[in-house]
Amino acid sequence: MQDSNTIFLTSPTEHRIHPLANKQIVFTGALSRMTRVEAAKRARACGAVIQGAVTKETDFLFVGKERKSKSAKQIKAEQLISLGADIQIIEEEDFYWILSFEER
Repeated sequence: MQDSNTIFLTSPTEHRIHPLANKQIVFTGALSRMTRVEAAKRARACGAVIQGAVTKETDFLFVGKERKSKSAKQIKAEQLISLGADIQIIEEEDFYWILSFEER
């Protein structure tokens, strides 16, 4: 009997990509650990596509800790989400956690 929590890969050498690979992302608000330019470079190195504005094609909106209130980008993302767009609004600390994933 197989354990239902066991995942079988088709090949032991199967290549998994980084969670940001081919994802369209936007940053809003000042980041506490790095500039947005540096964050964009790091995300691009993981395969992300950097956008300057939120659109219905945006996958992730990363929100910096150093914000005073909701930005126009966050308000736009929330409006698009209410219309059915699949955009995830993610806090800055989770961005660093996602960056820590390695390609395998």
